[in-house]
Amino acid sequence: MRLIADRVRTVATRAVVAVDGADAARPLHLAEQVRAAIRADGRAAHTVSLHDYVRPASLRLEYGHADEESYRTMWFDYAALRREVIDNVRESGRWLPRLWDADTDRSARDRIRTAGDDDVVLVAGPMLLGRGLGFDVAVRLDLSAGALERATAPEDRWTVPALLDHDAVAEVPDVFVRWDHPERPAVRVID
Repeated sequence: MRLIADRVRTVATRAVVAVDGADAARPLHLAEQVRAAIRADGRAAHTVSLHDYVRPASLRLEYGHADEESYRTMWFDYAALRREVIDNVRESGRWLPRLWDADTDRSARDRIRTAGDDDVVLVAGPMLLGRGLGFDVAVRLDLSAGALERATAPEDRWTVPALLDHDAVAEVPDVFVRWDHPERPAVRVID
């Protein structure tokens, strides 16, 4: 966490940070820990879950509840994430923390927030990298195929092939974390 917070500190203006990782890696949990470290340094920080940017069920589940290709390409609304969070944080400072409530399959009806001049917004979720979203700092929580299979809930194991396929084409992050053993991760900072 500290290493990631230190890397974010190098961005002097508003920053949007990706914490990319399969749900089994718990990227939102790590993003919240990094947010706490950034706040302890006196800088405002917020988290956004990619799961609050899912597409409506009629689109997301068009090919069934367990279609790997749909999960990889149609499940999340990356265009809306870019428009409502990433671009807006940089341009106007006005951003939307949640777009869609998957449980009710309705708009989340969240209020627009305003970011200060040096606020940090951490976006956490699977398959963020490699989509040209333009994060200021990108963190990748990487699980080996075996660890991903073991850590994924049985009802969600159908997502594993899509996650592994996406990992093969994802961009190189600023901070690469081998997350097979979260209690002792292997970290590589890429300059």
